[in-house]
Amino acid sequence: MSSELGQGDDIVYPSAIPFILVHIACIGAIWSGVTLTAVATCIALYVVRIFAIGAGYHRYFSHRTYSTSRVFQFLLAFLAQSSAQKSVLWWAMKHRHHHLHSDTDQDVHSPRHKGFLYSHVGWVFDRKHDKTDFAKIADFARYPELVWLHRLELVPAFIVATLCFVVGGWSGLIVGFFWSTVLLYHATFCINSLAHVRGKKRYVTGDDSRNNWLLAFFTMGEGWHNNHHAYQSSVRQGFMWWEFDPTYYILKVLSWPGIVWQLKTPPEQVLRNEQRLGSRVISRAAEELASRFNSERIALSIKSAHTGAELSALWSIISRAHGRVADALDIAQLPHFPTRENLLAEAKAIFAKTPSLDDIVTRAHEILLASVSMHLAGLAEASPGAA
Repeated sequence: MSSELGQGDDIVYPSAIPFILVHIACIGAIWSGVTLTAVATCIALYVVRIFAIGAGYHRYFSHRTYSTSRVFQFLLAFLAQSSAQKSVLWWAMKHRHHHLHSDTDQDVHSPRHKGFLYSHVGWVFDRKHDKTDFAKIADFARYPELVWLHRLELVPAFIVATLCFVVGGWSGLIVGFFWSTVLLYHATFCINSLAHVRGKKRYVTGDDSRNNWLLAFFTMGEGWHNNHHAYQSSVRQGFMWWEFDPTYYILKVLSWPGIVWQLKTPPEQVLRNEQRLGSRVISRAAEELASRFNSERIALSIKSAHTGAELSALWSIISRAHGRVADALDIAQLPHFPTRENLLAEAKAIFAKTPSLDDIVTRAHEILLASVSMHLAGLAEASPGAA
């Protein structure tokens, strides 16, 4: 396997076999034929199940963006799980973890750290992601019927596959069930991979999430991924009227007879992109900004402008600052060090508009100063003129 999938020892190869066989089964249409009934079944199953994945697995079980009855909750879970994307409890638990650590080295499927192929599908078969931490999904793990679905995760898929065979014969099974299931796999997986690589950023979210209109079309609104990361508790992911979000439209209609209720939507401040960012998002954005400047190279440039004794004295000033590194370096008037204005210009070039831009720049300045000071410490100790 490609190194992009991670270390080979961490991949549970047997668990990937059914996934591969489902893809191979699609070729069976050469022998079964492609009937109109089978094609209609494929389209219907795709639409119903992509809705169940978006409205169920994602917006309800992962983020609780609306409320519903126990009966409809189970129906959503059953339909979503018939897509053979593991159990509802596993899916929602992993997705919550993803948002907590989005595009950091702890993210379960970040293209930035793990590569595109691993983030798209490889992580699903990684041994370290196989278990379900019920403590992280305790709000839904208390329902026996959902635990039952978790334990028998492929039962919904087998039931739906059997119905497809009864209705449409072999063509109904292969085209109706297997084709739609493969399409569902990759439509869903593209949100984890492609939606963190291609698209536009309206909001600063501290990660690589992007809005992608093409993915939104094929996933019934899930492709407005940057919107979603900016305000995760919103049942509506297409924030603007022109952002196609059929999953939200259907849930809105279902709210009229009371099948679902308490639909959460983003406040006007978020829609206008005027919300202040949280400290975690600011820190992540600041780390990204600071990484645009090579702190080791800056330290070497500073070293070249000072003698060994001067460098040792400079580090002495920094070490006595005890947390006031910025003051120490500013007082020393270091050459080659980016000014706040340099950082601000770079921030405006890479980030979307946000009222927290100054906070990001301030934090990035601190991170960069600390990193440069660390390199200067090593250079000062290695300098022949050091005391």
